[in-house]
Amino acid sequence: MKIIYRYLLILLVFSTLLSACSLVRDPLDSYSDITEGETVTGEKVVFKDKAAVDNFLASLYNQMRDRQEHWYVDLLLIAESHADNAYAGTTGAQVVPFESNAIEGSNSVVERDWDRYLEDIARANRLIIHVDSVADRSVNDAEIKLYKAQAKIFRALAMFDMVRIFGSIPVITTQAADITAENIEEVYPQYFPFQSTEEEAYRQIEKDLVEALADAPNGSGTDKTRFTKSVAKAMLAKIYAEKPIRDYAKVIQYVDALTADGFELNTNYADIYAMNAGNTDLVQRNTRESILEAQFMPGAGNWATWMFGRDLSNYENSFTWAKWITPSRDLIQTYQNEGDKIRMDQSIVYYVAKWSNYYPASHYPFMFKLRSSMSSMVKLRYADLLLLKAEALIMQSSPNLSAAADIIDRVRERVKLPKLDNSIRAGKDRMLDALLKERRLELAFEGQRWFDLVRLDRVEAVMNAVYAKDSGRKSQVYPFNQYSYRLPIPQAKIDQNPNLVQNLGY
Repeated sequence: MKIIYRYLLILLVFSTLLSACSLVRDPLDSYSDITEGETVTGEKVVFKDKAAVDNFLASLYNQMRDRQEHWYVDLLLIAESHADNAYAGTTGAQVVPFESNAIEGSNSVVERDWDRYLEDIARANRLIIHVDSVADRSVNDAEIKLYKAQAKIFRALAMFDMVRIFGSIPVITTQAADITAENIEEVYPQYFPFQSTEEEAYRQIEKDLVEALADAPNGSGTDKTRFTKSVAKAMLAKIYAEKPIRDYAKVIQYVDALTADGFELNTNYADIYAMNAGNTDLVQRNTRESILEAQFMPGAGNWATWMFGRDLSNYENSFTWAKWITPSRDLIQTYQNEGDKIRMDQSIVYYVAKWSNYYPASHYPFMFKLRSSMSSMVKLRYADLLLLKAEALIMQSSPNLSAAADIIDRVRERVKLPKLDNSIRAGKDRMLDALLKERRLELAFEGQRWFDLVRLDRVEAVMNAVYAKDSGRKSQVYPFNQYSYRLPIPQAKIDQNPNLVQNLGY
């Protein structure tokens, strides 16, 4: 009996790992309202009717809005404060290690993200499998494909962030059965998955996106919140830039497909983030360079803005405690050296603070790209993808430095900066340095910097040098090395699952 109780406890602990695989459509025609959640023959019913499926799909979209910790806040902590763009900002014991390079497997932020990504994947899996068996036959085959495509894009988004952070992760696309006394030996291993390799994870993401591309909804210029064909194309471009399945020709192919879809740089860089004169709403949502964003209308409550600075629509709200992601002196100096006032003013703002952790309280910088409770959280935008195409043109086996430079010049010209010097345009290494700097200035505080350094093998060179030249950065605890490219697997999860292996170096 004790063994049974133990396994039941394990079932609860690993409920986040519940997921699903694709089935042939087999609608159940004997649903009974009397036996809730089952057919009259005892078969499990997940979705009673089309309304239930629609509600569940809406819950996937709400994940990007409502679970702001890992979709946005923690991602910025990793991408900006664990890189050279920002300091941790607060004195919190779980946050400072991202700045000082002292992250351990016991870190609660790391554990939260591991759990949350797996929970998101499990939710996507639930729709992917069970939409085939809507109880009242109210969903036709075309609608089935549409639902699955959106769920696969959502799963790909979650898995992409997770594999970039942790490396080898469990790639879960099957649903673990309920544990009973009769099947415990068979089912038990399903709750203790092994990690897949990074390549295997990327291949699953690739599979999801390619399949989704055929059936996902078409994009709309007036609604950039949906998991559309364009989102699938953008994500395919991003995954093909990553080392495990790198294919620069496909990066270029899918960015060009986005251009064909009508995406373009905004004429005015500030319109991506700006509020109206009264700070009562954004100047613009669904800009022509936004590919995917989570939107918050007035009164909707994007609380993540409280974590980084002031809420301009409610100026004194939650401004009594130190904020995360404080812009670094090194980033500020880079903007100034480049004469990049337009992007700096949209990325960094100065207020009088009530603390002086990194700067004098009287003139304290804050990240500025999320500036009100109605600001959108932009997950994918065209400038990122366009610069990724420039990277592919530089790094492909036969570099096209001129075409890459033309792209970088387009991005620079928008913010009134001169074109790249001919001495830069003539050399591959100099062009790659220019590309990395341009991505840094263009995409600061958008969750890109750390992953750029990882993707291009620049972690040691950039991060070990920044502590000496940035006087405000907390002391480095451990040097960055070949093991620093991945964060630790949460130790609590390794303790629960003997099949998980800690990343080297932790």
